Amino acid sequence: MSNQTIVRVRDVMAATYVMVDGLMTVYEGITLAKKYQVKALVVKKRDDNDEYGIVLMNDIAKKVLANNRAPQRTNIYEIMTKPALCVDPDMNVKYCARLFERFGISRAPVIEDG
Repeated sequence: MSNQTIVRVRDVMAATYVMVDGLMTVYEGITLAKKYQVKALVVKKRDDNDEYGIVLMNDIAKKVLANNRAPQRTNIYEIMTKPALCVDPDMNVKYCARLFERFGISRAPVIEDG
């Protein structure tokens, strides 16, 4: 039997996150991301039967800025990824890395009991 230390997602995750409403404009989202120095925004559920969404700053660059869309007139819900692939904070980081690789993602909300 091995005595390897298991590294959990909670041990390596970013402590700061920003949750936003999908109706927020991209401009407002960028402002919050800069203020809190985050590279992703978690989009709140609209109700108990909904799922979380996520918007990466990369999504904003590709879907808004590169297409000459106005950030002040584009809502977060128009460009978010939903449902966001969420991970449990107690997941082994090794399996989380495999999940990220399999789905081609770089960030995911860490949701406990959610």
